[in-house]
Amino acid sequence: MDRSSLVAAYRELIARGLSQGTAGNISVRLGRTMLITPSALPAARMRAADIAAMDIAGEGAWRGRAKPSSEWRIHRDIYRARPEIGAVVHAHPPYATALAMARRPIPPAHYMVALFGGDDVRCAPYATFGTAALSAVAVAALAERKACLLANHGCLALGQDLAEAMANALELETLSQQYLLSLAAGPVLLSKRELADALAAFGAYRGGGEPAASPVARGRKRRA
Repeated sequence: MDRSSLVAAYRELIARGLSQGTAGNISVRLGRTMLITPSALPAARMRAADIAAMDIAGEGAWRGRAKPSSEWRIHRDIYRARPEIGAVVHAHPPYATALAMARRPIPPAHYMVALFGGDDVRCAPYATFGTAALSAVAVAALAERKACLLANHGCLALGQDLAEAMANALELETLSQQYLLSLAAGPVLLSKRELADALAAFGAYRGGGEPAASPVARGRKRRA
C-alpha cells in the first residue's frame, strides 16, 4: 500500500458522494504505523506527500508535510482494538448521515445487514468530533461489526484492506437509503434464523474469494 492509493481512495469517496468538501477521512494500517489522509485539504489538491504517518501505539505525533485528520484518534483506536482491520473509512454520506441524525440504527430489514458482521448496524451515542470520547463510543459500537453510524455526525466502515473498507462504505450508504425508503411503508424485519443463514452464507461467500477490482466496483459485486 502506497500513499498514492490512499489519495485515490479519498478522491473516489468524494466523487461517489460519500463525503463532501474536505469532510471524511481514510486510513490504512502498515505494521505498527497508520497512514491517514490530511486535515482540511480538498481531494483535488491532495498529493501523496500530504498523507501523514502515525504510530498506532503513539499519542498523536505525526510525520509528513500535512497535519493528519482531526479524527485520527478513531482510526488509531480501531487499529488498537481490532488487529484484523487494515483500513478505516470515515464518511458523511447523505442517507447514512440522515439515519445518524435521527440516532437510528439499521435493523435486519435486509440480509445485507449481515455483511457488517451482525444483526444490525449500531448507532454510536453522540460525542464531539475529534475527541477521545467520540473514539470510545465508536469503538464500542463497532464491536464485532465492520460498520456503524455516529450520532449526528456520519459513519464508519472497516475492512481487512482498503478495497474492502471502501466497498463497505458504499454498501452501508446503499443500505441506509433502502432502509429510509422502506420506513414509509414499514419494513418487515428478518428473523434471527434468517439472519443467521445470511451470516453463514456471507462466510462461505468470502471463503470463495473475489477477483481484483476497484474498491467501489468490488462493493457492487457483492449484492446477489
